[in-house]
Amino acid sequence: MTDFFELLHEAEQHPTQGWDFTWLANRITTDDLPWDFSNIVSGLARTSPDLLDLGTGGGEWLAQLALRPARTVATEAWPPNVVVARRRLEPLDVEVREVDDVADNNDQFDDEVLASLPFDDGAFHLVCCRHESFNASDVARVLDRGGHFATQQVGDGLFREFRTLFDAPQSTLPALTLEMLRAQVTRGGMDVIESDASMQTVNFHDVGALVWYLAMVPWTVPGFDAVAQRDALERLHRDIERSGPLRIPQAGMYLVARKF
Repeated sequence: MTDFFELLHEAEQHPTQGWDFTWLANRITTDDLPWDFSNIVSGLARTSPDLLDLGTGGGEWLAQLALRPARTVATEAWPPNVVVARRRLEPLDVEVREVDDVADNNDQFDDEVLASLPFDDGAFHLVCCRHESFNASDVARVLDRGGHFATQQVGDGLFREFRTLFDAPQSTLPALTLEMLRAQVTRGGMDVIESDASMQTVNFHDVGALVWYLAMVPWTVPGFDAVAQRDALERLHRDIERSGPLRIPQAGMYLVARKF
């Protein structure tokens, strides 16, 4: 049996900058979705002279993308991640620009003024966005006519399930859905040419991985404190040791759109 306190100590010591989950490769696992978003973006990049990646995190996903156009630019809103992304991506000739946060897509209103990207109109032929909120009308603005936008997003299943586990208040916002994304993209000035949604399961194989995840993604359970939640964590630890991973359902979705 793995020691509960050793797992907590390890989670507390591991850094949370960037967006790198590889050290937990066998401790947080996710079922495959029916599509491969990296292949989708690489396929579009084959015929694009440039690429803009929104919300690159620490640049982990973009650095491993099979094909990047000669002019590739990334954005990131969280300052600690900007440092990590520049360290990883600038040697690959990828410029990283710090930008303002955009409200979550399930928390945007039709008349709301959202943050704009620091790029000229029509500056890119391909924009991608993986698990990051976006301003659809501004994405359309920076796209050249005929350019493509590809995004993959997740629903709020993790939020609901985890907040129930730790008796935290539930969000009053509607869940993010593919229909919501399609409507925003269409209103923004793009035609959706393909899309899909599916359920997947995120498996947490030990409580240390869970604690680190909640520190890494703090909006999942706002104000989460491992010390204050020790009793709940010990119960989860015993359950995982006895019955196997903690399984959390999560909705996944993607779409590709073209600016008309």
